[in-house]
This record gives sequence, structure tokens and C-alpha cells, in this order.
Amino acid sequence: MSAPREPLLLRRWPGLDLGHVPLGTAPTPVRRLEGLVDDVDLWMKDESRFGDGAWAGNKVRKLEWIIPEAARRRTNTVFTVGGIGTHWGLACALYGREHGLRTVLGLVDQPVDDHVRQQLARLEASGATIHRYPTARQLRVAAPWLIATNIRRGKVPWYLPAGGSNAVGTLGYVETALEIAEQVERGELPEPSTIVAAVGSGGTAAGLVLGLRLAGLSTRVFGVVVNDSFALDAPVIAGLATKTAELLSSRGATELPVIGAADLDTADDWLGRTYGDPTPASVAMVAKGAAAGLELEPVYTGKALAAISDLAPTLDGPVLWLNTHGPR
Repeated sequence: MSAPREPLLLRRWPGLDLGHVPLGTAPTPVRRLEGLVDDVDLWMKDESRFGDGAWAGNKVRKLEWIIPEAARRRTNTVFTVGGIGTHWGLACALYGREHGLRTVLGLVDQPVDDHVRQQLARLEASGATIHRYPTARQLRVAAPWLIATNIRRGKVPWYLPAGGSNAVGTLGYVETALEIAEQVERGELPEPSTIVAAVGSGGTAAGLVLGLRLAGLSTRVFGVVVNDSFALDAPVIAGLATKTAELLSSRGATELPVIGAADLDTADDWLGRTYGDPTPASVAMVAKGAAAGLELEPVYTGKALAAISDLAPTLDGPVLWLNTHGPR
């Protein structure tokens, strides 16, 4: 475990009625990337290094707030969903187990490659209870039964949406945006004109938008949508940011910004055929990243970098790319 640290959110509002458990070392490092994408002043914030257990990456940020909230709700089980290669599901199972939480996973089939096979094997070894379905629709139909059959000692499982992207989980990236602002203030990187991140469930982008406005930065968020299972456009992400602001307000935060769809940009041009489908451009970016010493994957990080490459002529000023992969 990392040494205890005071979250920036709790430093900003000392009386904030929210629990937090440190699961990784912050701040994660930032550095300029040379030669990966032409014609862009590209920087990376390396979220792949966030986490102290068997798995790292951006999902662990969300669990720092979700795990104590589960205790507050007096539940001993969480039920969550994702594809058979879900990074979120694995992080939830591993870190939840360390803190006395049982994880039930509803998994949907997705295109299978070596990375997905490896991830599914990790999931099966994680201690989670796994229920697998061919389609998202079949999982939605089964969800009430899964919740009912996993009640333990009278306690109903807490449902967490895909990616942990509810108002509580989104706090992880409000915190990260405040962290970026501090790194800018310390001169570790220039204020980005744009932050680019893959969008698989919306929580990362929503938290960044809210946190950047709290910090007073004018940086815009560009979300590269990689999931077609449900709507992930700017209004949906802004709505999640608004719910997170409402949660903060209900727990004692003040002077919160109003977030709308105009505060961010999203596009699904790099999705491919469906969620989990590697594209030639994302596979090429994974290979290019490997040559630069970065361990990436073709569903999230590869597609985000492919988007930056294609958008390079339109991107002014420094661009900060969020490396969200959890390679260990």
C-alpha cells in the first residue's frame, strides 16, 4: 500500500463528507513524448502507473472513492458489468477483495484477441463471481436476477455501471484534474490546450471536465469514444459531470461550476466496427508505442493516439494524452 495522502478534493473542502482510501501513488508523472505523433506538442500523463496491487490504470482512481462509499452504504457486494476483457472489472475484483468487498461481474462477449484472452484469464483468477452473456441486451434482462441471487446477509449488492462511471467513481478524475492543475502550477508541464482520453464509460472525461473548471484551467477535453454499447456523447458526459457536482454539493462542497455539453468534445470516428474491435490505426499505434517503450493496447490507448495523429493539423498548443492502460 502507498503512504496515506490527503486528496486534493479534501484539501479544497476540509469538511467534505466523503471517504477516500489511497490505492496508488499520486501525482502520476507527466512528460513530453517525442516522435510518437508528428506535428503535435504531445505530453503524456501516465495513469498506467496508478495502483499498488496486481493491476494498475485509471480504474483504480475511481475505486479510491467507491470502496469507502460501499462501506458507507453498508454493502458487502458490488455488482458491475463490462466486456470479457474489462480492465474495470478486474480492478474492482482485486481491490475490492483486499477491502472485504465481493465482486459479481456480468460480462458481455466482445471481439477476442490475445489481450482479451489474457484479461479474461485474469478475471477468472480474480475471485470474482462471473456471469457471461452473448449480448448486452441479455445481460440487461438478467441483471435483476443476478442482483437478487447475490444478496448476502440481507445486504443487496450495490450496482456499479460499466467502468465505475457513476457520480462517486467520477470523483477520481475530478481529483486527477486538480492534480494536473498543480503540475502546471509547478512548471512540470505547460497548461494543455486539450486533454485527450479514450471514453469507454464516460467517468474519466466527466471528472476531467468538472475538475478543470474547478481548477480554473481553460483546457478542453476531447473524448475519443471507443464504446458503442450506450450513448457517450457530450450531453451524456456533461450530465454525469453534473451529477458528480450535485454529489459534491450534497456532501459539503461549495461554488461548483455548471457543466454543459459545450464544455467538451467527443467523437467516435476511431471506434471501429464495435466495442473491443482493434483497428489498423490503433494496432499501428500500439506498435509505435512499444518502439518508444510504452505498453499500450488497441481498444483504448491505441485509438486515443490514433485520434491525436489524425487531428494533429487542428490541435493548437500543448496536448496532454492520458495513458490509461493498466499493464501490470
